[in-house]
Amino acid sequence: MKILGLAAPFGHDHSAAILVDGKVIAGAEEERFTRKKHADGQMPVNAVKFCLDAAGLKPSDIDCVAFPWSFHALRDHRVEYLLRTMFTRPSRAFKKFFRNRRELRGEIKHIFGTLEQCGFDPLKVKLEWVEHHLAHAASAFYFSGMERAAVMSIDAGGELASTLLGTAAGKDIRKLKEILAPDSLGDFYATMTDYLGFERGDGEYKVMGMAPFGDPVKSDLSRLIRWDAARKTYHCSDAYVWVQRSKRFRVDKVYSRRMVREFGPERTGDGLSEPYIHIAAATQKSLEDITLRLIEAYLKPELEMHGNLCFAGGVALNVAMNRILLEQPYIKHLWVQPASGDAGGSLGAAAYAGVRLGERIAPMRHAYLGPEFAAWEIEQALSTCGYEYHLEKNICLKAATLLQQGEIVGWFQGRMEWGPRALGNRSILGNPTIRGTADRINEIIKFRENWRPFCPSLLKEFAPDILQSNHPAPFMTIAFKAALKWKERIPEVVHVDGTCRPQIVEKETNPRFYQLIQDFHRLSGVPVVINTSLNRRGEPMICSPRDALLMFKESGLDYLAMGDYLVSKK
Repeated sequence: MKILGLAAPFGHDHSAAILVDGKVIAGAEEERFTRKKHADGQMPVNAVKFCLDAAGLKPSDIDCVAFPWSFHALRDHRVEYLLRTMFTRPSRAFKKFFRNRRELRGEIKHIFGTLEQCGFDPLKVKLEWVEHHLAHAASAFYFSGMERAAVMSIDAGGELASTLLGTAAGKDIRKLKEILAPDSLGDFYATMTDYLGFERGDGEYKVMGMAPFGDPVKSDLSRLIRWDAARKTYHCSDAYVWVQRSKRFRVDKVYSRRMVREFGPERTGDGLSEPYIHIAAATQKSLEDITLRLIEAYLKPELEMHGNLCFAGGVALNVAMNRILLEQPYIKHLWVQPASGDAGGSLGAAAYAGVRLGERIAPMRHAYLGPEFAAWEIEQALSTCGYEYHLEKNICLKAATLLQQGEIVGWFQGRMEWGPRALGNRSILGNPTIRGTADRINEIIKFRENWRPFCPSLLKEFAPDILQSNHPAPFMTIAFKAALKWKERIPEVVHVDGTCRPQIVEKETNPRFYQLIQDFHRLSGVPVVINTSLNRRGEPMICSPRDALLMFKESGLDYLAMGDYLVSKK
């Protein structure tokens, strides 16, 4: 069976993914093709066309189109939502209760518009509507390879729910608890991201990176979010968190004038300062504490039986929290969907629909699901680039040698990654042993804050010694405490709190990247390289050779390895 998943239903992070007989063949975010971050307001037309082409399929070959949004979920929760919001957000409550069919028409228009531009006849398409959080849960559980697990989906909000906790076994996912927005951990974290001077929806990981510099005890956020022990849930204050427009400090912000009065002016600039580092620390601690309370209230009995937790939704990309989860004695195995945000909904919806239609989903062993470019396509782009380039006999050894010499190398190989993390195919690489390398990457290439950490990509056989753990980590979705003896050896990939967010590289899933790190290890004695995404601040990850060469031109990058070619400014 051939199933096409489309996302997303909320106007951003659009994507497409294709499953054939239960195996994911292709998946990509629309932003990579249009070069507009998060593809706000766009349709996933380019992503769909790519997926069809990668799978060798025509629109008429598709048996089913799945979409991560359900009108029934909206209708089922509308009374509960009305009671929660009628006094504090009356306009929103009214729209969700009385005008929900308008929302349905909008989703149909979006789906049909996308399909028509891709050559489908929408009236002949079998369309499967999948609840948003069930799609997230499916994107984690069905691709984890686990037969049984506790499942968790947390984000800003779906149809109305913001949090889902449940259990999964075989083909079934069963809900145990749903929490509706505006009580939303995702919205709480986004509001604090906004207040701390970062772009909500894109800068949450910066708050996470800032948090270790502060002390959570020095900032009290209990007015914003609190745990309700009697009801076993959490509550967000409508006076502070994603407030209605009339209460906002500015029309383009979601925090309130009251927050500014009580906490001080919003943070500006790129530096670290008080009290903002403490507010960031308290934000991260609040997220971790409430998530643990939810797990203990609803999932702990299940986890004590097998220890398997599958996690998705935008909040699942908080790698610092994922480290805390994995430290709990009743959580033995944590599997996080690499595209946990709304873009991953296309894959989750396709998987959920596939299981309902009798398919068995194959585990997801890697995230290399995007476009790949042939040697002739790279050569064609290089022929007009204006830079010196050479065909190398051993591009891995050449790049490793440059890294050993302290150079920074762009690395463009194979299929583009699915999800927001660079996993060795669209990467900027550096030497983690040379102090100042991360600052150079930030200053001349990434143009971003100099206090933000970089990730290590490391050989699988050395992972237990470096990370003090045998837990798999192929997707950069979990942070670990680096071993003390390694912190001094690889200082450029260990954060101020002693943690790192690794990609454990296996020869079977990425032989070329594995070979590069192996060559670097042979030259330097260190089986680790700095790995950050091949893009500049505010831009999507690079997709094509043309994109890579444009970035090369407009940044301080001196070397770019594309396929077997090395492009140089020196």
